[in-house]
Amino acid sequence: MRTWSITFPGRTAATATVLAATLLIPGTAETAHAAHRTPARAAGPPVLGACATGQLCLWAKPEFKGARRTHELSTLDINSCTALPAGTTAQSLTNRTGRPVTTYQSAECAETGEFQTYPGDGVWLPQSPYQVRAFKVWER
Repeated sequence: MRTWSITFPGRTAATATVLAATLLIPGTAETAHAAHRTPARAAGPPVLGACATGQLCLWAKPEFKGARRTHELSTLDINSCTALPAGTTAQSLTNRTGRPVTTYQSAECAETGEFQTYPGDGVWLPQSPYQVRAFKVWER
Protein backbone atom coordinates (compact mmCIF):
# COMPACT_ATOMS: atom_id res chain seq x y z
CA MET A 1 0.00 0.00 0.00
CA ARG A 2 1.29 3.48 -0.81
CA THR A 3 1.84 6.08 1.87
CA TRP A 4 0.01 9.33 1.28
CA SER A 5 0.58 12.53 3.11
CA ILE A 6 -2.92 13.84 3.79
CA THR A 7 -4.15 16.39 6.25
CA PHE A 8 -7.68 16.13 7.61
CA PRO A 9 -8.76 19.47 9.09
CA GLY A 10 -10.05 19.18 12.65
CA ARG A 11 -8.81 15.59 13.12
CA THR A 12 -6.14 14.28 15.45
CA ALA A 13 -3.03 12.67 14.03
CA ALA A 14 -4.19 9.17 14.98
CA THR A 15 -7.55 9.61 13.22
CA ALA A 16 -5.81 11.04 10.17
CA THR A 17 -3.63 7.93 9.92
CA VAL A 18 -6.66 5.59 10.00
CA LEU A 19 -8.58 7.62 7.45
CA ALA A 20 -5.57 7.88 5.14
CA ALA A 21 -5.04 4.11 5.27
CA THR A 22 -8.58 3.45 4.00
CA LEU A 23 -8.62 6.13 1.28
CA LEU A 24 -8.72 4.76 -2.27
CA ILE A 25 -7.70 6.94 -5.18
CA PRO A 26 -9.52 6.15 -8.45
CA GLY A 27 -7.25 4.79 -11.16
CA THR A 28 -4.59 3.39 -8.80
CA ALA A 29 -3.62 -0.22 -8.25
CA GLU A 30 -4.97 -0.02 -4.70
CA THR A 31 -8.45 0.73 -6.02
CA ALA A 32 -8.33 -2.26 -8.38
CA HIS A 33 -7.14 -4.59 -5.61
CA ALA A 34 -9.75 -3.25 -3.19
CA ALA A 35 -12.52 -4.27 -5.59
CA HIS A 36 -11.44 -7.88 -5.08
CA ARG A 37 -11.43 -7.48 -1.28
CA THR A 38 -14.78 -5.68 -1.03
CA PRO A 39 -17.67 -8.06 -0.31
CA ALA A 40 -20.42 -8.03 -2.90
CA ARG A 41 -23.57 -6.20 -1.90
CA ALA A 42 -25.78 -8.66 -3.76
CA ALA A 43 -27.64 -11.32 -1.83
CA GLY A 44 -25.54 -14.32 -0.91
CA PRO A 45 -26.23 -17.83 -2.11
CA PRO A 46 -29.64 -19.21 -1.18
CA VAL A 47 -29.88 -21.01 2.11
CA LEU A 48 -31.19 -24.54 1.57
CA GLY A 49 -33.80 -25.88 3.94
CA ALA A 50 -32.59 -28.57 6.31
CA CYS A 51 -34.15 -31.92 5.47
CA ALA A 52 -32.73 -35.35 6.27
CA THR A 53 -32.28 -38.25 3.88
CA GLY A 54 -35.54 -40.16 3.41
CA GLN A 55 -37.71 -37.11 4.14
CA LEU A 56 -40.01 -34.79 2.27
CA CYS A 57 -39.98 -31.37 3.93
CA LEU A 58 -42.56 -28.68 3.17
CA TRP A 59 -42.40 -25.06 4.39
CA ALA A 60 -45.36 -22.69 4.69
CA LYS A 61 -43.43 -19.77 3.14
CA PRO A 62 -40.98 -19.31 0.26
CA GLU A 63 -37.22 -19.64 0.81
CA PHE A 64 -37.66 -22.48 3.35
CA LYS A 65 -39.23 -20.20 5.97
CA GLY A 66 -42.28 -20.48 8.17
CA ALA A 67 -43.67 -23.66 9.66
CA ARG A 68 -42.00 -26.85 8.38
CA ARG A 69 -43.81 -30.16 7.94
CA THR A 70 -41.62 -33.23 7.67
CA HIS A 71 -42.84 -36.50 6.17
CA GLU A 72 -40.78 -39.68 6.56
CA LEU A 73 -40.69 -42.09 3.65
CA SER A 74 -41.18 -44.97 6.09
CA THR A 75 -44.58 -43.61 7.21
CA LEU A 76 -46.02 -42.57 3.83
CA ASP A 77 -48.38 -44.60 1.65
CA ILE A 78 -46.63 -44.93 -1.70
CA ASN A 79 -48.75 -43.97 -4.73
CA SER A 80 -51.43 -42.45 -2.46
CA CYS A 81 -52.55 -38.84 -2.13
CA THR A 82 -51.48 -37.18 1.11
CA ALA A 83 -53.35 -33.94 1.80
CA LEU A 84 -51.87 -31.27 4.03
CA PRO A 85 -54.02 -30.41 7.05
CA ALA A 86 -57.08 -28.33 6.12
CA GLY A 87 -56.29 -24.64 5.78
CA THR A 88 -52.52 -25.14 5.40
CA THR A 89 -50.36 -24.88 2.31
CA ALA A 90 -46.68 -25.10 1.44
CA GLN A 91 -44.67 -22.74 -0.73
CA SER A 92 -41.22 -24.35 -0.65
CA LEU A 93 -40.03 -27.94 -0.41
CA THR A 94 -37.14 -30.35 -0.25
CA ASN A 95 -37.47 -33.88 -1.61
CA ARG A 96 -34.89 -36.30 -0.21
CA THR A 97 -37.09 -39.40 -0.28
CA GLY A 98 -35.17 -41.13 -3.06
CA ARG A 99 -38.48 -41.33 -4.98
CA PRO A 100 -40.34 -38.95 -7.27
CA VAL A 101 -42.88 -36.72 -5.51
CA THR A 102 -45.72 -34.89 -7.21
CA THR A 103 -47.11 -31.80 -5.50
CA TYR A 104 -50.64 -30.61 -6.21
CA GLN A 105 -52.49 -27.34 -5.98
CA SER A 106 -55.59 -29.42 -5.25
CA ALA A 107 -56.03 -30.99 -1.81
CA GLU A 108 -57.36 -34.14 -3.56
CA CYS A 109 -54.36 -34.55 -5.91
CA ALA A 110 -56.65 -33.63 -8.81
CA GLU A 111 -54.84 -32.97 -12.05
CA THR A 112 -57.32 -30.25 -13.03
CA GLY A 113 -55.23 -27.74 -11.05
CA GLU A 114 -51.48 -27.18 -11.13
CA PHE A 115 -49.15 -30.08 -10.31
CA GLN A 116 -45.46 -30.84 -10.70
CA THR A 117 -43.27 -33.91 -10.15
CA TYR A 118 -39.84 -33.57 -8.54
CA PRO A 119 -37.18 -36.31 -8.65
CA GLY A 120 -36.17 -37.85 -5.33
CA ASP A 121 -32.41 -37.56 -5.63
CA GLY A 122 -32.29 -34.28 -3.71
CA VAL A 123 -34.45 -31.37 -4.87
CA TRP A 124 -34.61 -28.02 -3.09
CA LEU A 125 -37.42 -25.79 -4.40
CA PRO A 126 -37.29 -22.35 -2.75
CA GLN A 127 -40.64 -21.25 -4.20
CA SER A 128 -43.38 -23.34 -5.71
CA PRO A 129 -45.27 -21.74 -8.60
CA TYR A 130 -48.54 -22.50 -6.72
CA GLN A 131 -49.80 -23.21 -3.20
CA VAL A 132 -49.13 -26.88 -2.47
CA ARG A 133 -52.08 -28.56 -0.74
CA ALA A 134 -51.28 -32.24 -1.30
CA PHE A 135 -48.55 -34.56 -2.56
CA LYS A 136 -48.04 -38.10 -3.78
CA VAL A 137 -44.85 -40.17 -3.39
CA TRP A 138 -44.34 -42.57 -6.29
CA GLU A 139 -42.73 -45.97 -6.57
CA ARG A 140 -39.48 -45.55 -8.51
